[in-house]
Amino acid sequence: MSARMTTPNHRLVRITPHGIDEARKRLKGLVVRTPLVPLNLEDTPAEIYLKLENLQPTGSFKVRGAGNAIELLSPEQRAKGVYTCSGGNMAQALAWHAHRHHIPCTAIVPDTAAETKLAGIRRYGADIIQVPFEEVWKVATDHLYPPLKDRVFVHPFSNAHMIAGNGTIGLEILEDLPDVDSVIVPFGGGGLFAGIAIATKPRKPQVNMYGCEPDTACAFAASLAAGSPRHVERTPSFLEGTGESDVLPEMWDLVSPLATGSLVVSLKEVASAVRILFERHRVVAEGSGASSLAAALTGKAGTGRVVCVMSGGNIDPSTLKKILDGGVP
Repeated sequence: MSARMTTPNHRLVRITPHGIDEARKRLKGLVVRTPLVPLNLEDTPAEIYLKLENLQPTGSFKVRGAGNAIELLSPEQRAKGVYTCSGGNMAQALAWHAHRHHIPCTAIVPDTAAETKLAGIRRYGADIIQVPFEEVWKVATDHLYPPLKDRVFVHPFSNAHMIAGNGTIGLEILEDLPDVDSVIVPFGGGGLFAGIAIATKPRKPQVNMYGCEPDTACAFAASLAAGSPRHVERTPSFLEGTGESDVLPEMWDLVSPLATGSLVVSLKEVASAVRILFERHRVVAEGSGASSLAAALTGKAGTGRVVCVMSGGNIDPSTLKKILDGGVP
């Protein structure tokens, strides 16, 4: 958390490139090896590529980490059931994998969660508990929701199995674009950034690893500037999977040595990126997913070969319509 808040530092099991290789074997046939495509746009500041994780079965990258975590549960743990806290994408991913194994699943989500994401959670048979965002974040910081203490908590980002599964994206990027210069990753809790960086940096140390955050809440950028975790005020926006008020201590310890920086973008820039993706590629991206492209288009990631991770595509139709009509939700 922040320098002004006291929270237990939940230690993460060490995550290694070998662990990510093992996660890839475990996930074979369960997730999509998503394409890496060049951006179809003129006069860009860099040679930009899109890693289309919105094409995963549940519409986001979370299906990788959640799949790895579920596959590693013991029979006794599966019998107890699982739960998570989530803005929606993690809940859908965990519910999807739990449904395949007939494992009871519950999702604790904000009372502002997009209906598109709630419908996805219900589709896969999970129970939903809706609470204010502050209570969802408390579950994330405490690693516990007391009414479900008898179940297995699968943390949405501060979980070694989740991070290793996310890291398989980095392996695919290096295979498809070995001479990549920079990778931009939407930064919420940091689990996606951590996985991709751990997979990428040991194999290609010179690659630049950038997070990206909205200017409505950019705790990672503020923390990097200060050299230690910092609290920022959070204004809710249509970017549901990025932009937090704090970086958890265990995540700060993991991601700060791997980061080149965190690029901050405006909601207007993100809305423009959503429109570009739809108009030029017929790609539907949620705000968080499009934020990496918004960051690349500022030129702050440099002029070389830049990969933008499109983390998800679960956007409400009404929000997408407003953006396509030229507005900013």
